[in-house]
Amino acid sequence: MNYDAIVIGAGLGGLTAGAKLAKEGKKILLIEQHSIPGGCATTFKRKDLKIEVGLHMIDGLDDGDPKQRIFEELGVLDNLEFKRVPEFYRFVKPGVDLIIPDNYEQAIEVLTEHFPAERKGILKFFKVILALRKEVFRVPRQKWKMLLSMPFFPFYAPNLMIRENITVGQFLDDLFDDENLKLVLLATLGYYHDNPYNMSLLYYSIAQGSFFSGGGYFIKGGSQMLSDYLASIIENQGGEVIYGHLVEEIIVEDGSATGVKYSKKSATKGEQQSAYGKCIVANAALPNVIGKLLKNTQAKTKLSNVVGNPEIAPSILSVYLGFKRTPKDLGNRYYSTVFFDGGISSQQELADYHHTDLSKRVFIFCDYSQLDSDLAPEGKSVGVLCAMDNISNWDALPKEQYEERKELAAQTMISRLDKHIPGIREEIEYYEVGTPTTIRRYTLNPEGTAYGYAQLPGQTGRKRVKIKSPIPNLFFASAWTEPGHGFTGAIISGYWCAEEILRK
Repeated sequence: MNYDAIVIGAGLGGLTAGAKLAKEGKKILLIEQHSIPGGCATTFKRKDLKIEVGLHMIDGLDDGDPKQRIFEELGVLDNLEFKRVPEFYRFVKPGVDLIIPDNYEQAIEVLTEHFPAERKGILKFFKVILALRKEVFRVPRQKWKMLLSMPFFPFYAPNLMIRENITVGQFLDDLFDDENLKLVLLATLGYYHDNPYNMSLLYYSIAQGSFFSGGGYFIKGGSQMLSDYLASIIENQGGEVIYGHLVEEIIVEDGSATGVKYSKKSATKGEQQSAYGKCIVANAALPNVIGKLLKNTQAKTKLSNVVGNPEIAPSILSVYLGFKRTPKDLGNRYYSTVFFDGGISSQQELADYHHTDLSKRVFIFCDYSQLDSDLAPEGKSVGVLCAMDNISNWDALPKEQYEERKELAAQTMISRLDKHIPGIREEIEYYEVGTPTTIRRYTLNPEGTAYGYAQLPGQTGRKRVKIKSPIPNLFFASAWTEPGHGFTGAIISGYWCAEEILRK
């Protein structure tokens, strides 16, 4: 059967691209290897609890946020409820305990009150990240590439020229002397990367600036609500969404992508089927497209030469928790708390601390009971503990040793949380560990990353893998392509992909 577009994968990039194209009257086939849509934007049930897989908070939704227009156009804001998160985060370190608001003016007040000697640098910090975010998204996407091709960003912060290749670590070292202040500003680094000294300032500024400009939100009922809604747009417009099927090849004929071969993903694998379309949207990891889906040697080489071999981002370790009572009953008052209690004292140490033992690693506790999340029945609640991780810590372990290490990870992180919220261990009725290998199993992402390619200066902005591939009729929509990873990056990527196809 022939389609206007065939979408490989039902992550947020593929779902957004498919939904936009479907609303424009295009006939869509979306093929997803998992049993549900969403990729990392999913939930799963454990008895009477709904466990959120990936969403702590989604940024922005202000006038400067491209998602606002996308959500309005697709009817997302009319059909889903977004709950404003109470604060950006709480930062906890011996001797420092700060609540950072998700409003830049209030954040400046808090930071200058606690670090008065750094006031000048604090003002520069916010001037730069907010200006970068505004500058990137105020222009049409067609001019975005031109903007990012300049060796210097086209504005000045006082006494500071912002170079395209500057890292977050270099930027903070230029601005501040106080190491505690640097760590406070890096509390959410794990949302994007693990090392401030090779993290692109550009990407960090766009993301952080979005939180400080528009705040953070949680989708009531969990991120699965968004994924299900986008899939329903495709189906309601006459498109097809097929679950539990794996695309095994992108068909290339006369140098152009013309279709896909796929089969049922099960123990008793079904017969391979073929479908043809005017264009193919790969909501799949770029390394998988090159290494597995392109069987045509010329196409594989052509794409590989353009993509190169970018560094893949790190992964995440998550301990999902279900509580008999809410953490609020035990005195916890904050939605997102970042704990720097493992002895870290400087930004320089942070570069390696994400690879240390879990008893010392920086970790975040997200307490969904602090808002109306609709994830648990009244009186109960759910939460998650997260730390940066790497698949090398898990991949080569025999099954029994793997399970033992998961249990050790859970007990280590729960014990650390119990020191900060005494008695919380006794209220846990359920816990489950998600490792980088878990992410790889459900998303097929190489190295179990949820981020795609790492946001390094040489891999961000104009040097990102583009949505339009060098192979005619093959397009990309995911965290692995422009503009970058995260819920926001994937959603924008999917929308830009659909626009590119519609222009074509």
